[in-house]
Amino acid sequence: MKKDEKSLVTPWYKDKLMVAGALLVILLAAFTLRISNIENIPYSIFPDEAQNGIDAQNANTTGQYKLFYESNNGREGLFINIQAMSIKAFGNTTLGLKFPSIAFGTLAVLGVFLLASELFGSYLAGLIGAYLTTFSYWAINFSRIGFRAIMLPFILTFAFYFLFRGLRTKKLHDFIIAGFIYGLGLHTYIAFRVSPIVLIVLLISLTITREKFLKNYWKHVLVFAVAMFISAAPMLLDFFYWNPQHYASRTSEISILNPAVNKGSLLPVLAKTFGLSLAKYNFWGDQNMRQNYPPYPILNPITGVAFLVGLIYIFTAFFHLLYKRFKKKVRDQKFDVYVFLLVWFFALLIPEFLAYEGNPHALRSIGTLPVVMIISVLPFLWIIKKINSFGNSFKIFILSILIAAFAFIAIFDTVKYFVFFASSPAQHAAFEGNLKEVSNYVRLLPPETQKNIVTGSMQRLTLQYLNPNLPNITYFYPGQAASINLTHESNAVIIFTNSDWETINATRNLFPDITFEQRNNKFEDTFYILKY
Repeated sequence: MKKDEKSLVTPWYKDKLMVAGALLVILLAAFTLRISNIENIPYSIFPDEAQNGIDAQNANTTGQYKLFYESNNGREGLFINIQAMSIKAFGNTTLGLKFPSIAFGTLAVLGVFLLASELFGSYLAGLIGAYLTTFSYWAINFSRIGFRAIMLPFILTFAFYFLFRGLRTKKLHDFIIAGFIYGLGLHTYIAFRVSPIVLIVLLISLTITREKFLKNYWKHVLVFAVAMFISAAPMLLDFFYWNPQHYASRTSEISILNPAVNKGSLLPVLAKTFGLSLAKYNFWGDQNMRQNYPPYPILNPITGVAFLVGLIYIFTAFFHLLYKRFKKKVRDQKFDVYVFLLVWFFALLIPEFLAYEGNPHALRSIGTLPVVMIISVLPFLWIIKKINSFGNSFKIFILSILIAAFAFIAIFDTVKYFVFFASSPAQHAAFEGNLKEVSNYVRLLPPETQKNIVTGSMQRLTLQYLNPNLPNITYFYPGQAASINLTHESNAVIIFTNSDWETINATRNLFPDITFEQRNNKFEDTFYILKY
């Protein structure tokens, strides 16, 4: 083969400088997709996000940064405390609340690159994995919402990267870093708590494939464990000594293991939830607009097919290498990689399929996001590495198909998010866009105007986060609206965030000649005003 023909397909991805340049472009694309127009897409701040913001604001005010915040069913504190630092830097804004999500979502792309490169011994694998993650609707979406779950892909990819790097280099500091990062995971999101299954099964696999593994690596295992317990210790003490009630949280209420939930039919319920959790990748996705673009699956068609092919290949290779290990005494370290990927995928599905509520659920299964992208790398990697064995014409044809496929991946999910999702009235409703409209309205009122806002306990959180220092705001529950005092001389308004017509009409009857006004935009973000 002539040199100029071979250059069509090869060597650039083995050049570290070229790889660094390509990675930088991918990371810049990832950051851009995660921060662009963050003030308006999603249109508003969902009350659960706002609760984080309120807690972060209070922490900044009081100086009390907690390990665990009890409100809203309880949340691990690390992400909220990072949000508090972001709010200090950017103010009480949408960017201030969401910048940590943007940052961790971008860093997860880097984590996928590092881990895929390490697992498959190829920078090309890392670049493909990073590319798929960059343009994944699933990844983009949660990188633009202020939920602590976005830390999980970051924690898992970096912890596992340093762990596998340590297995290769045998350097203790890699295990120390891996353990410390992994221990931080306990401070992030409840789904992390199932991840020790991955470590336990991986340890078993390593003892099977590597001769005298424990004898040769006992120090490495020990320093990993020590570093892990050091970083996890504050939360472990909180769970098991200071505040054990934090550990239970809400999971037992929605678990299919709860007899009140499964109603004596555990296996059929498990089959249903497990089936739905698998179906969301390729067939029928999360139906919650905040977590996916329903009814479509969470993976685009090309990544979805690549994931299925990769998963089937890993299953086949796993059983083949298992047979070779026990029948022919062959030790192949690829077995560790395949075991690791399989157990990671299925273990991090547990928080989803053991819960009955809201399945399929892209948020509870966010711990599978990196491994899904890494598994999806395999078909692309195989095609690209085989391409030099093809004739020149067929090679050009395959290259054209690959370029078109990667272009499709980038365009499909980007357009789906920034065009269809962004312009959907359902998105505005899912993120309660009316609350942003109310917030914009009250900011335009004179400071001396008494602003009486009738709304629920969660809905007021968004307004409180966005307007922490706005004077003369009083919040009322719908049942308290009758106690509002208003006269012709008063400089005051009553604002209803929702179309609770019983409450609105009852309040209007208290003030027979009051002016009623309905405010709404083209997305049907609507609220109601009473004023003289």
